Amino acid sequence: MIRYALRCDQGHDFDGWFRSSDAFETTRAAGHVACTHCGSAKVEKTLMAPSVAAKPSEPALGPAEAALRALRQQVEANSDYVGLKFVDEARAMHEGRAPSRAIHGEAKIEDARKLIEDGVPVAPLPFIPRQKAN
Repeated sequence: MIRYALRCDQGHDFDGWFRSSDAFETTRAAGHVACTHCGSAKVEKTLMAPSVAAKPSEPALGPAEAALRALRQQVEANSDYVGLKFVDEARAMHEGRAPSRAIHGEAKIEDARKLIEDGVPVAPLPFIPRQKAN
């Protein structure tokens, strides 16, 4: 994906994301690129500076990577990591044998599928949990 800085004929600046330079040109020619402020379809690319990482050792994060990092931080800050005990803990909470709380951990696909079939509310995370030592 390419992020372009755009400007309409009324002088409004805004950004747009496109699959490629050709995709931008095709979309614009079809009249489907419009100013987010006034709706004008007379839009041109403006000068842009490349995105530069703040630290040479850490590459700049794209929107997806930043969203995943934020999600991981939310999950880790607001739930307990139970590791390989996830299936047992989730089932115990569902059956009322353990107090309900937010947890995350690891499970085999067939075990997770069985939890779902049994009505236990679980969802996969789009990242592998960090291993936590005792």
